[in-house]
Amino acid sequence: MDEATFWTLIDRSRADTRDQDERLAWLTTHLASLPPPDIADFQVLLDHIRGRADTWQHWGAAHLVLGGCSDDGFFYFLAWLVGLGHPRFTAIAADPDALADLDVVQRLATADLDTWPTGDLPDWEALDYVAREAHRRRTGDHDGLDTDLAARGHAPMVGPDPDGDPWDFDALPELLHRLPRLSALFADRIAHG
Repeated sequence: MDEATFWTLIDRSRADTRDQDERLAWLTTHLASLPPPDIADFQVLLDHIRGRADTWQHWGAAHLVLGGCSDDGFFYFLAWLVGLGHPRFTAIAADPDALADLDVVQRLATADLDTWPTGDLPDWEALDYVAREAHRRRTGDHDGLDTDLAARGHAPMVGPDPDGDPWDFDALPELLHRLPRLSALFADRIAHG
């Protein structure tokens, strides 16, 4: 599997389904129909692509959008970014402030996070398990994906390891400088945070 095929699967899963649960079922079914090396390729590509947005700048953006963001929360946020599809992911990987263009982020800026449906938050933890489940379905081996990845010398990402220099996500001057569009969008939350 090459990167173009990876993105075709992600983009088709988005177009052909209505929610994350349906997308997971769609992706799992389609991946399980492929040879095991292609399923392992999907996991390798997911890790590689997610790594493009694994930066302190993106973590700061996630912190602002989510009203706080742990390392697990950021890791699941990165999977959600991948799930946005190739064009959106590419734009946001290049500039996390581009999150301000997304409808869901604009709605979150004026929402009460305590009443926001948990399933609609920008995270997609379950994407991390789709290749494992597809591989198990295809081979019947519960540890087969791990074996295949180890044979390639690939250790799956299990958490963020951001590039760049850490910074204080709650420091207003830093937010305004690094994420001006998101800061403007979330100005009320920043002012009352």
